[in-house]
Amino acid sequence: MMALMVHLKTVAHLRGKSDRIAKVTFRGLSFYSRVAENCEDVAPFNEVFRWPIASRLDGNEMLEVQVYNYSKVFSNRLVGTFSMVLQKVAQEGHLQLTDTMIDDNNTSIKTSVTVEIRYQPMEGTVGSWSDGEFLDVPDDRDGIFTFETDSLLSSHGSGTSPGRSLQGTIPTFRKAGKGVFSAMKLSKIRSPREDPKRDEPAVLDMVDDWDRRAMRIAGSIEPDTVSLASVTAVTTNVSNKRSKPDIKMEPSSGRPVDYQISITIVEARQLIGLNMDPVVCVEIGDEKKYTSMKESTNCPYYNEYFVFDFHVPPDVMFDKIIKLSVIHSKNLLRSGTLVGSFKMDVGTVYSQPEHQFYHKWAMLSDPDDITAGCKGYVKCDIAVVGKGDNIKTPHKANETEEDEIEGNLLLPEGFPVERQWARFYVKIHRAEGLPKMNTSIMANVKKAFIGENRDLVDPYVQVQFAGQKGKTSVQKSSYEPIWNEQVVFTELFPPLCKRIKVQIRDSDKVNDVAIGTHFIDLRKISNDGDKGFLPTLGPAWVNMYGSTRQYSLMDEHQDLNDGLGEGVSFRARLLLSVTLEVLDTTSPELTCSTEVQTDLISNISESATGKVDEFFLFGSFLEATMIDRKIGDKPISFEITIGNYGNQIDGISSRSSSKKKKKDGESEEEENELIQNSSDEEPEEERDLASVSTTPAMRPVVTDRNYFHLPYFEKKPCVYIKSWWQDQRRRLYNSNMMDKIADKLEEGLNDVQEIIKTEKAFPERRLRGVLEELSVGCSRFVTLANKDLNQAGRTKLDRERLKACMREMDSMGQQAKQMRTQVKKNTFKDKLKLAQNFLQRLRFLADEPQHSIPDVFVWMMSNNKRIAYARIPSKDILYSIVDEETGKDCGKVKAVFLKLPGKKGFGHAGWTVQAKLELYLWLGLNKQKKDFLSGLPNGFEEVKATKSSPALQSVPPVTLVYDMKQVFQLRAHMYQARSLFAADSSGLSDPFARVFFSTHSQVTEILNETLCPTWDQLLVFDDVELFGEASELRDDPPIIVIEFYDQDTVGKAEFIGRTFAKPTIKMCDEHYGPPRFPPQLEYYQIYRGNCLAGELLAAFELLQVGQGGRAELPPIETSTDSERGPIIPVPMGIRPVLSRYRIEVLFWGLRDLKRINLALVDRPRVDIECAGRGVQSALIQNYKKNPNFGTLVKWFEVDLPENELLHPPLNIRVVDCRAFGRYILVGSHAVTSLRRFIYSAPDKNSNHWATAAKLMNGYMVLANGGSLPRASPSVSSRTFSRPAGDVILNMDNETVRKMDTVVKLDAMSDAVVKVDMNEEESKDNQKKKKKKKKGGAEEEEETDESVLDWWSKYFASIETLKEKLRAQEAAQAEAEEREDLEILVETGGPKLRDKARDRRFIKDKKKGKDTADGTERRPVRPKVDELVVYNKELETEYGDFEDWLHTFNLYRGKAGDADEHAQDDDRIVGRFKGSLCMYKLPLSEEITREAGYDPNMGMFQSIPHNDPIHVLVRVYVVRATDLHPADINGKADPYVAIKLGKSEVKDKENYISKQLNPVFGKSFDIEATFPMESMLTVSVYDWDLVGTDDLIGETRIDLENRFYSKYRATCGISSHYSLHGYNIWRDPMKPSQVLARLCKEGKMDPPVYGPGGMVQVGGRVFQGPTDIEDENGLKKQTEEHLALTVLNHWEEIPRVGCKLVSEHVETRPLLNPDKPGIEQGRIEMWVDMFPMDSPAPGPALDISPRKPKRYELRVIIWNTDEVILEDDDYFTGEKSSDIFVRGWLKGQQEDKQDTDVHYHSLTGEGNFNWRFVFPFDYLMAEEKIVISKKESMFSWDETEYKIPPRLTMQVWDADHFSADDFLGAIELDLNRFPRGAKTAKQCTLDMIRKEQELPTISIFKQKRVKGWWPFVARDENDEMELTGKVEAELHLVTAEEAEKSPVGLGRNEPDPLEKPNRPDTTFLWFLSPLKAVRYLICTRYKWLIIKVVLALLLLIMIGLFLYSMPGYLVKKLLGA
Repeated sequence: MMALMVHLKTVAHLRGKSDRIAKVTFRGLSFYSRVAENCEDVAPFNEVFRWPIASRLDGNEMLEVQVYNYSKVFSNRLVGTFSMVLQKVAQEGHLQLTDTMIDDNNTSIKTSVTVEIRYQPMEGTVGSWSDGEFLDVPDDRDGIFTFETDSLLSSHGSGTSPGRSLQGTIPTFRKAGKGVFSAMKLSKIRSPREDPKRDEPAVLDMVDDWDRRAMRIAGSIEPDTVSLASVTAVTTNVSNKRSKPDIKMEPSSGRPVDYQISITIVEARQLIGLNMDPVVCVEIGDEKKYTSMKESTNCPYYNEYFVFDFHVPPDVMFDKIIKLSVIHSKNLLRSGTLVGSFKMDVGTVYSQPEHQFYHKWAMLSDPDDITAGCKGYVKCDIAVVGKGDNIKTPHKANETEEDEIEGNLLLPEGFPVERQWARFYVKIHRAEGLPKMNTSIMANVKKAFIGENRDLVDPYVQVQFAGQKGKTSVQKSSYEPIWNEQVVFTELFPPLCKRIKVQIRDSDKVNDVAIGTHFIDLRKISNDGDKGFLPTLGPAWVNMYGSTRQYSLMDEHQDLNDGLGEGVSFRARLLLSVTLEVLDTTSPELTCSTEVQTDLISNISESATGKVDEFFLFGSFLEATMIDRKIGDKPISFEITIGNYGNQIDGISSRSSSKKKKKDGESEEEENELIQNSSDEEPEEERDLASVSTTPAMRPVVTDRNYFHLPYFEKKPCVYIKSWWQDQRRRLYNSNMMDKIADKLEEGLNDVQEIIKTEKAFPERRLRGVLEELSVGCSRFVTLANKDLNQAGRTKLDRERLKACMREMDSMGQQAKQMRTQVKKNTFKDKLKLAQNFLQRLRFLADEPQHSIPDVFVWMMSNNKRIAYARIPSKDILYSIVDEETGKDCGKVKAVFLKLPGKKGFGHAGWTVQAKLELYLWLGLNKQKKDFLSGLPNGFEEVKATKSSPALQSVPPVTLVYDMKQVFQLRAHMYQARSLFAADSSGLSDPFARVFFSTHSQVTEILNETLCPTWDQLLVFDDVELFGEASELRDDPPIIVIEFYDQDTVGKAEFIGRTFAKPTIKMCDEHYGPPRFPPQLEYYQIYRGNCLAGELLAAFELLQVGQGGRAELPPIETSTDSERGPIIPVPMGIRPVLSRYRIEVLFWGLRDLKRINLALVDRPRVDIECAGRGVQSALIQNYKKNPNFGTLVKWFEVDLPENELLHPPLNIRVVDCRAFGRYILVGSHAVTSLRRFIYSAPDKNSNHWATAAKLMNGYMVLANGGSLPRASPSVSSRTFSRPAGDVILNMDNETVRKMDTVVKLDAMSDAVVKVDMNEEESKDNQKKKKKKKKGGAEEEEETDESVLDWWSKYFASIETLKEKLRAQEAAQAEAEEREDLEILVETGGPKLRDKARDRRFIKDKKKGKDTADGTERRPVRPKVDELVVYNKELETEYGDFEDWLHTFNLYRGKAGDADEHAQDDDRIVGRFKGSLCMYKLPLSEEITREAGYDPNMGMFQSIPHNDPIHVLVRVYVVRATDLHPADINGKADPYVAIKLGKSEVKDKENYISKQLNPVFGKSFDIEATFPMESMLTVSVYDWDLVGTDDLIGETRIDLENRFYSKYRATCGISSHYSLHGYNIWRDPMKPSQVLARLCKEGKMDPPVYGPGGMVQVGGRVFQGPTDIEDENGLKKQTEEHLALTVLNHWEEIPRVGCKLVSEHVETRPLLNPDKPGIEQGRIEMWVDMFPMDSPAPGPALDISPRKPKRYELRVIIWNTDEVILEDDDYFTGEKSSDIFVRGWLKGQQEDKQDTDVHYHSLTGEGNFNWRFVFPFDYLMAEEKIVISKKESMFSWDETEYKIPPRLTMQVWDADHFSADDFLGAIELDLNRFPRGAKTAKQCTLDMIRKEQELPTISIFKQKRVKGWWPFVARDENDEMELTGKVEAELHLVTAEEAEKSPVGLGRNEPDPLEKPNRPDTTFLWFLSPLKAVRYLICTRYKWLIIKVVLALLLLIMIGLFLYSMPGYLVKKLLGA
């Protein structure tokens, strides 16, 4: 028989003296031990428990031991729990161990338990057990342990995880003994207090091998296994009686923001209709803009750009509809006819990646005829930019790729291509609880006259969706209107509009007002998965919230009723449902229109929305503090309401009518009477129970200058309310469960972020734990939600949503489990991203679309006015028997902060707390209410209402009186704050902090003029009284609120921000000592509204004062510091340990200082201060003459904390020295983190391979505590990925070994990521090299040098850029696919695994093939040298060029609030240039002994001098894209202006007319003197004929940093060296000179050029060609190529190498100060700089825009055939056509040409021999025709248009008197059109239909083409039909050739064509009747006549036969 035996020996280190009892649980079966009586430290249980078991012991099963303090009277109190996984036992059969226990907060406690476990299995299944198999674990007393997993079920399953509270950092947790390790040996989680229902505990695998190695390296083994909670709980004490407060105060929605929507309409195609003149109309909200009109074409090309600017709240913005419609033939007189339209809301665009759709086709449909199908396509780009979004636009140079329409539809990912029409039915049943919407005066008058009492509201419902509105009828005078109507919308499904807006409005004679608004989000009521469901909702009640209910004529909070901002009061609830029916558009009885309809519907049953039940809400106010003094000292009371229940001022609109609606649960009138206690028929008890919803009014007492509090002391007032609602708790339960999982996940992810931020080791461990919890949580959800019964009122949405949630949660759990195993160091970032996606998905799922119980509002009332409120979602306080389903604040004390309603709550008013309540709330069914007090702190007595008879025990209390009171002393150690908000105009603040705890408050001293105050002050609060049991208070202290203010000399202190903290608590029986005391300083984030406003470094401890009074508390070291007077400093042991640092400061100069108080800054000085020490720069004598400092380097020494995270900020201040010794502050800058300036010595063992760790080489990062240089841009990792062959190394073993070390080091730092990027690049280089080396074959293809120009190079580079981006996308997609596959495999088990492996193998093979041929297969582009095109600014690529010279912005003035970043720019008053370097003293000798060490320069050796220097700056401006239109016509006339210092160049005369994508192609030379003129501004202005020119946008470039940077950004290095041609070397210094100089600066040996094309630099050898051609084609020997090869690979040079700036074009965003943060377009440009003292550079490159080339296209129309016949002949009725052909190339009207008419073609054949001649200008590179023409007769100048080269040919039927009839057309894109058919027979419709598949030709390559092409038109059903064929010849000649051999138009000279041989019948029949008749007889009716004749002959023969037959028969018979 199998059995498990547990021998429980002893439990030691117990606290206090008591009886103990133990409970041991296994497989849900518990045994209790005997009671160990009166034991103090040790409880000797010594008992054996045995479980006979039937199934084998699974390694995942748990054993749990719990120890209680035993009490005969009260319930037993848990001391601690020990649970372990029985894996080891299952394997070995025997285990003995001693381990610590954890309390119910998951906190590890000292108590330990000793057990021995034996498992007796079936024979021989478990090995023998020996002692030596554990890891050998050092007895590591200071080991710092990282902990990972919280269990989902934290103590009591409460929502708050025992993890992190509000602290910033994780305290290190020191612990003696081996306890924690036993968990690791078993490598399992210790799961805190498992819920008995749970049987699959969480399991973690062994830490994988690599991690373990890493741990050994890091010096302490850190198990993967114990929960972080067990650490943080030591300091945070989160427990089960208190909820976490939310620190962000201000409502963010509802405040208007800037948005810019830019739309480019590129072209339209396949528009339905004949010969139309289309215009596209773009409409957003109420704004409309139109494109120009294109004449007679079905595929117009526009390329027009529109911009719409908005300043509205986000919700309003995202609900706006973007509508694109195509209108046919619109002009001034008529509006035109709509062809089709397309709608989508702005939110859909904003939720796209990059907030944009790029080059997508919108599919048009006709709203008036939904059966019609697609009406055409419009190609467009749509982008929505909010403030601070940056949009990445793909490069716009040459879009030649022919795009297919179907694959690029304008739809979000995952939408079906064919959307169907559907009807959305929004059914409005009824509403209740409406507020008064009129004054009572009128009503009273009416009542007096008519004698009837009317309800004061006339409601109707308005529904808005997809830009359409529908509304129900108005129900006159009704607070409970019943409509039973439905509003029907017809819209494509799935719709591109996300929300349906349902609004109850009050109909009024003057204007209708909204009563309340509800938004239905379609994503939440449908699911688009495979097992998804169509939108459905209800029937369900939705609650509407808005302004307060009392009626006033001008409601200040009216916006709230329109759905903007958070509603502050319940307004009404509405019963509605939504259904959807997808239409079958083929059915005949369908109405075609999409107009909104309203119909009546039948009533629904009462029970449809669920059974009405009685709910009970209880609240207790434990504390009311921080009440704003502005309220005045009138008595204050609090009111709690749920729906209209409990609302006494303006809640119930009572009625005189005696209708009782008890059945509906809305016993409103009744309740009203109950409150007044006037009802007779109610039984006694109910009347008393009815409700008490307000606390007694009480006068507030002063706390301090700003706040009052209410003196509740031991008497806590309570409120309770009974209310009746439909019982839909299940909905709330499910979303509570998901919310809890999400909270847990969020907490875990914040932890992970924190670990990364504080750079603790192994964040991936914690992430694994987080994922583990998530998967456990998800599986738990699935088991709990599954028991959902079919209760009344469950709607279809409930069922479907439950299924969907279960599926989603299940898959999420699987994925999380899956990902857990894949979290490694290198995949960590991606997995973290995925985990954050999970969080968003969870939050989305948890939001329940069908409401049930309305939210609870708490209002503070004074003088019967509502002052401030808090809104608490009812689900958060809802009770359930199952812990996970309970709301997170149910039965807990929560700190609630009241805020002002509506707009009053925005801005400063919103930040000051109106009141802080400690509030206990419980909501549940009345029948479950026995537990409603269970969560309160113990130790109270209930006081019932006075009237209640003693018999009634069930009445809730009105007051709680606490008889247990504990006295504490709070010590707040306020050390320092940093990065505070600048509250004064000087840009600084005078901060002080105010600490609130309970009803006490104290302030720190005020420190003047600083943003980083170090108060170093201990605040002691004596006699703090807290009510409740001591032990509970230990777990659950109230929170401390710390507020920061800026002291002003006059007026009130200004609020800066606030933060919360929880104190560490010591009870009087605890020892004051490690690990918990003294507490450690921690960082707390300070918030101001929703924005961060700094951080506080502090510690808080709460010490219980015992019987002995304060004498027993740990002593306070009083201040010996006489200056500070009574201020006590933070004691040792808490304040950080300091060591001596030296900080060196490099003073370079000051730039761009603005005026101060209208006076110019003349003699500035910089003061540097850190931790009270500092240094001053030299004085700049004359700022105007030279703004640089004379003395470059100074230093100071300072004591700083050893822990880098605690380093104080360093302050930089600039003062101006005025006459008479006055100083004026110019501006200041705080360097918050000094870490990037910490110098660390070079690593000896990595020799010269690792960079010398000078600060100059970028910042060092301390990875895992060792000082490893991180690969900054200066250290490239390319070396390791470049294959041999390109670079030759001198391969002695030593080098190889060194190289090895570097790779290792890199693997542990962050450089890994870098490697991949570089590999990508180096591959590219190889490709290029390969191409070059192949030489032979490709040389022939090479384009002629003379043809190539700079633009060839540019376009080639853009192609490369695009390919690179494509490759990246492909790689990314593939990686994702691979990951999906892995997940699939790991979940699918072994069979699948092999399959997948094979699949991947085959795929890889294929891919191998592809890549092998890849280089050959690529269309062979002519070999052109390339440059680098950056689609961003150059400096972002090179770390802002701050490699040794840093720029610090100086701020002054108050910080802005609404959007910090925007206003920060206005506060910048100048820039300080310099650098810092800090290091611990003493510094090692080697550095100072280095050769050429200059002691004056300290760490800043070998930097250039800062004397003024003259420079020639050459700015090349290539082009601008997507400029913001500046003129009314939606265009701009841009030109470039360049400003540097005083010199300004405006290129005004060369403006480009009406262009938003102008190509400038200009270079500008400006001479400048650094440092005075170093900020280059490139602006684009809009030229105006009248008035000043407007600035479109500008970009600023700091040239000085570029000039001095070691990346050498003065002149980009090209990839090849040539002396002439388009790729000429631009730099006056040749590559060899540049190289020599770099070697000299880097203190290296000069390069050695060897034979055979080799060069050696810094111990590396490079190869390259050695000869060069000059202009005349002569070869010369040169070393330049070699030198250039080295420069291009400079980053590989050890020690000094870095990537040099290559020849490039950068793309910079243009910004306009009026629209901060929103891009106004982009400009492509680059800058070269040449010092004037070196040789002058050559002339500037010519980059002027390519001139289009003149061509002439000659089209000969030879014949037509099979043209359809249009005309009927009057006389003969025959069909014929008078055919002519029309053709054009560019626009339409200006160059269309017609052939002559071939009259009266009876067969559709036409002969023309007619020539069209189209001259045009063509840009080869862009494949566009260029036209210049005036836009209208009023235009000032010609505008240039670029259009694609498309030849259009149409066939027409000429009519004499009426308009000509259009028969058919064909459009040929001259770059790619199908080859014409050889004969008319082979010419079919497929040539158009299958255009994509057929081979195409380009006229520009072929020059001459002849063949047959089809004409097509569309018939009534929009099907394409063949309407004729044309034989044509196309001949393309250049302008020169055309001049040499001219031709005539038509059939004219020169080179005339012969006349066509047309049949004579083409003349009219009455002119030559005989011919016509002959024609009729001979051709048309020939066969008919022959047939008729034959038939006649036959008839005659039969007739004759019949006629003569009888006679002959008779003759035969008679034998005649």
